[in-house]
Amino acid sequence: MLLWTMIAEESAVRCCTSATRDIKYVTRRFEHEGFSFLTITLPTFGKDLEKGLEQTYVDRNLFKSFSWQAGLPRLFGGFLDLVFDRSSGRLLDNPDIDAILAVRQLTLMYSKILLPCSDAREQEAMAGYVQCEKEVKEADARISSTMWNDFQRVGNLLFESAFTHVDSDIYYGKLLPKHGPGATADKLRGNSKYKQRTWPARLEPLFPYGEYALPNWRYYDNLERVDFLEPGSETPVKVISVPKTLKTPRIIGVEPTAMQYCQQAVLRSILEALRGQNHLDAMLGFRDQTPNQRMAEEGSREGTLATLDLSEASDRVSNQHVRHLVARFPHLHAALDATRSRKAVVPGEGVLRLSKFASMGSALCFPMEAMVFLTMIFLGIEKELNRPLSRHDIYSMAGSVRVYGDDIIVPVDCALSVIAVLESFGIRVNRGKSFWNGKFRESCGKEYYDGCDVSIVKVRREHPVSRTLASEVISLVSLRNQLYFAGYWSTCEKLDNDIRKLLKHFPVVLPTSQILGRHSFLGYTTEWMDKDTHSPMVKGYVVRSVSPKDPLDGDGALTKCLLQLEERTWNESRYSNELPSAIYEYETTSMPTSSSEHLERAGRPLVVALKLKGASPY
Repeated sequence: MLLWTMIAEESAVRCCTSATRDIKYVTRRFEHEGFSFLTITLPTFGKDLEKGLEQTYVDRNLFKSFSWQAGLPRLFGGFLDLVFDRSSGRLLDNPDIDAILAVRQLTLMYSKILLPCSDAREQEAMAGYVQCEKEVKEADARISSTMWNDFQRVGNLLFESAFTHVDSDIYYGKLLPKHGPGATADKLRGNSKYKQRTWPARLEPLFPYGEYALPNWRYYDNLERVDFLEPGSETPVKVISVPKTLKTPRIIGVEPTAMQYCQQAVLRSILEALRGQNHLDAMLGFRDQTPNQRMAEEGSREGTLATLDLSEASDRVSNQHVRHLVARFPHLHAALDATRSRKAVVPGEGVLRLSKFASMGSALCFPMEAMVFLTMIFLGIEKELNRPLSRHDIYSMAGSVRVYGDDIIVPVDCALSVIAVLESFGIRVNRGKSFWNGKFRESCGKEYYDGCDVSIVKVRREHPVSRTLASEVISLVSLRNQLYFAGYWSTCEKLDNDIRKLLKHFPVVLPTSQILGRHSFLGYTTEWMDKDTHSPMVKGYVVRSVSPKDPLDGDGALTKCLLQLEERTWNESRYSNELPSAIYEYETTSMPTSSSEHLERAGRPLVVALKLKGASPY
């Protein structure tokens, strides 16, 4: 509440209004309702503001948890009077951008704090996962053969060349697998993944254990120790929850090691194939969010582009969507089917046979859902044009259509047709976070109104009470620096005093410095000059994290070294003397880096600590 109050007072100064009554009201409700008022109830006010901006007026269907005075809510009345007309509720011709930003900042700043939900909310989310499965099955049954034919036809127009490339790679055995750093359903971590002794039997035709998990066939004797699992004995996906908001957690699936390993092989080939298609590279984003953000800014300013958001996007892409998309490419079809987990263990619900293609956690979930959504988007565009699409039509949409996960951008005049097609295929559009009427747009974490950035700073973790809570300290310093660049300088000055109680050394550094310090428009401080390099130095805390000990030897160590050597050769042969694209950036930055100790230590660090040292301020 102290932090919220500081930001409220500073926002009022910037908007030339008063927040005294707002502070009293929020404080009173916080005392009675607890932290959930800031994290659940108050964010609904911010979402309703966005709806009001979208429909260009507010009415009694919005702000239902708050009292009204005339045509506007009492809370934040001083700010809202600068945006809407109180007598009619209509949006002003020239609403105050700072007031819009202030209300969004004060209502949404705690909406995504990383705290665990209550057990009841987590159980509700798991039940929702199961219900979603039922709805996916029902939606598949409603899709007619004509709709599937159109879906396949447009998918071939978009991806025929890319899928042919992948199909060839799979047929000729040109795939290169890899292990990721994350958890797996069979509880193998780090280097232990190279010693896996179970392998789904249905992987063998395309991903034989001897080719993918052994250094070479000299080690064929090791096959005697491998348990080849029939489909009924496979390790199912482990469904877990991770913090998202206090209202609901994020539900993801932890894949078995062997499945994740082979999924990465198919993923690498898909990304390389997409990278070779300029129009697809412009329409599909996998790592770089800035094109979506730029298009959202353009849409808010020009009114030509709509931003759409999907609910439960990954869970509503069915296996049938993917099967029909790749139906003409038998080897790709077989590889996607072989590397897809068919069952999941849901806490409190038991083992569930999956109708969805994959949950978040599968390496192929993100790219396949993006291609499915892009196909549906062009079906919607075709419906709006009222004629069959041509390749020229598709090429002409580069710069007007883009998909990044569940964030979609389409031309405004096609928005309703695209939504209709998405929903007819069982995809749920979140209309509360989709915008095409007014001047507000949101995509990939950035929000704009009439071309002006109204993105806010969000609190991600609780305020630390000790320097030993390294993750919380790092988050607090990041929050301070984000607020600084957002213009909340008085708040930053008070936060600096709090942080200095935790960090004795808290110098001014550039954002590129490894030192945990203050960022400033005025440059950086210098405490002394390095006697060898004659460069500026400061004393401060740096983040230190060490991978856990996980020694690897024998054939597993050889397999890992050979894979890394092949990976390096593969990258050099394909990307030498080329500018990296968004797809290449996704591929290379998502790969775990290796060090000289990679056979001794591996996996994600279990502990993050802060270490005091001297380092460069830039």
